[in-house]
Amino acid sequence: MKAIVFRDQVKLYVSAGNGGDGSAYFRREKFVPLGGPSGGDGGNGGSVYLVGNENVDSLLDLYDHPHQRAEHGDKGGTNQSTGKKGQHLRIKVPRGTVVRLEEKDGPILGEVMDDGEELLIAQGGVGGKGNIHFKTSSNQAPKEFTPGTEGERRVLWLELKVIADVGLVGYPNAGKSTLLSKITHAHPKVAAYPFTTLNPLIGTLEYPDFKRVRIADIPGLIDGAHDGVGLGHDFLRHIERTRLLVFMLDMGGVDGRDPVEDFKNLREELRLYNPDLENRPYLIVANKMDEEAADENLARFKKETGENPLSMIAELGEGIEALRDQLYDVVFGDNPPPELI
Repeated sequence: MKAIVFRDQVKLYVSAGNGGDGSAYFRREKFVPLGGPSGGDGGNGGSVYLVGNENVDSLLDLYDHPHQRAEHGDKGGTNQSTGKKGQHLRIKVPRGTVVRLEEKDGPILGEVMDDGEELLIAQGGVGGKGNIHFKTSSNQAPKEFTPGTEGERRVLWLELKVIADVGLVGYPNAGKSTLLSKITHAHPKVAAYPFTTLNPLIGTLEYPDFKRVRIADIPGLIDGAHDGVGLGHDFLRHIERTRLLVFMLDMGGVDGRDPVEDFKNLREELRLYNPDLENRPYLIVANKMDEEAADENLARFKKETGENPLSMIAELGEGIEALRDQLYDVVFGDNPPPELI
């Protein structure tokens, strides 16, 4: 099976179309100098837009085709006819795409947040004027015309920040991918080794009343992720746009993990990356409750943190319905947290 490549950052080179030149034509008309001017204006060049599309989830196409160009406008014609306008270029991008000028840390040009939303990233050139515009009482047969202006050319840096209602956060092997596969129709790769998930995965949780919750499985973080350690640093940006966090903890302590320390460290990594995340609403899932040490760890976790996690055995599907109900109450309840309004 061919691996699916994910790209959430790409450098893009865009060129809007040039405006067409104006023209210098003359009619064939008796007793009129040169028949009279009839040169038309040039057509405007096409502009380049980014368009949000909910069915696009990666910047891979632009990574493979980084040079994008809109059509040029045509030259003006005879009989004052305007040249054909260059066709606009509309590039489909995922919702949540941030556009910066030149480099990763360049100024933000704009963002594409909604399905169908358009962002102008390169303005097409303006068509030139035909000689009809230069006719005066003293110059009945002007030969002047103006060329079209050049379209904008830009180097842009596109960065995707996944838009989801819920972000699953946890260390490798905590069970996030398993949970996503159980609670939505997503089919992430699941295996008993770290970093099974190499890119953010999105699943949609659907309820009987047709309400939906988008859930993102953020690749496993490790200590120091905020400072560039491991894979987590590459994907921390995707947590920024989730409205609710679900901390997935290995309460069984597999591989010598301590769920109390894991929770504290995860919270700290998010705070160090973006202080705003410290106040993001969250739920806690105590996974792998079938492990021998799970009950003891859970009791200690509640005592030391003051939190009351939802118990779960994701692999067996136990606790899934309770989480579905909790997510519904938080996201669609009468009093959702301010961040969810």
